[in-house]
Amino acid sequence: MEIFPGLHAVKLRSCTAYLIAEERLTLIDAGLPGSKAPLVRYLGTIGRDLGELDRIICTHGHPDHIGGVRELADSGAEVLIHPDDLAGVGVSLQEVMRARSRGHLLHFITPHPGEATPIVDGDVIPVLGGLQVIHTPGHTPGSICLWAPRHRLLFTGDVLQVRWGRLTYASAFFSHDYPAARAAVARLATLDVATIALAHYGLWQRDANARLRALAAAAG
Repeated sequence: MEIFPGLHAVKLRSCTAYLIAEERLTLIDAGLPGSKAPLVRYLGTIGRDLGELDRIICTHGHPDHIGGVRELADSGAEVLIHPDDLAGVGVSLQEVMRARSRGHLLHFITPHPGEATPIVDGDVIPVLGGLQVIHTPGHTPGSICLWAPRHRLLFTGDVLQVRWGRLTYASAFFSHDYPAARAAVARLATLDVATIALAHYGLWQRDANARLRALAAAAG
């Protein structure tokens, strides 16, 4: 589905990815393994090709966001991910048993994306007029949001979700550090946001600024 000219929401396996279709292609998140086929089908409907994919930006290192990276990047696309999550995905079974945390277990079962380029807070990716990386740790240590100020558009991965019809914090069950995940929303409340693009709940366009400020205020 085209959200506005040059930006598409594409349903992959277990998450909605966002495709930025400029002269070349950029994909935000990669779904579970097996996501190549639905992406290729969608690209065909808009007259584009997987060989045009320059980069895949991973909002965090959970299997439904980076599981499809290897198959999607096999045409040469660069993979971008925060180093804290790239390191976490390499966790050993011994570390999982020692830590006994759900976060370590989730990283253990996440397919490693292979060679990747680290992105950190403050980096700007040259799409959508400048897509800014905002480090929002908590859901995972390396969770990031992506802010396109020209479009007042915020991609949040799983830093936010919708429950009972309301925009709210990341899932407590799937978060590595839930208090930190809540606190991270304060960084988003300072932005002038019209549209929030969520990985599992589509677009949120109803009083986005006010809702982010309310969540930030309640987080403490």
